[in-house]
Amino acid sequence: MTMTTCPNASAPAEVEAISIYEEIGGRPALVAAVDGFCRRLLADPELAPFFPGGVGDRHRRYLATFLGEALGGPRRYRGPDIAAAHHGLSISDTHFDLTAAHLLATLDDLGVPPSLADRIIGIVAGLRQAVVTV
Repeated sequence: MTMTTCPNASAPAEVEAISIYEEIGGRPALVAAVDGFCRRLLADPELAPFFPGGVGDRHRRYLATFLGEALGGPRRYRGPDIAAAHHGLSISDTHFDLTAAHLLATLDDLGVPPSLADRIIGIVAGLRQAVVTV
């Protein structure tokens, strides 16, 4: 999903697409969001049991790269298939909704404007079918 802007008002023919990834601040902002998001997941009594060993660096990198690609970033996700990684975990719609709420709260904590955060949540909502297993 991209937003189109005109970098030079005197030259409207030169149009530049700005990805959500760039709009939120690129990789550093995404890494900060993933860190805050993981802290919230681990603190939630309903969701923490899905992460008995915590959320390691490798998982965080996968998550940052996966989300970055979904938001228009330059890196391509090459980790495990999302559906296969969540298969057998008995993730419900309620779990998915709690997770999305934590992501939204994390984005709010980081000062992401509500309209942009809603767009991000809309993109993540597209993962429901791959992640929910019950």
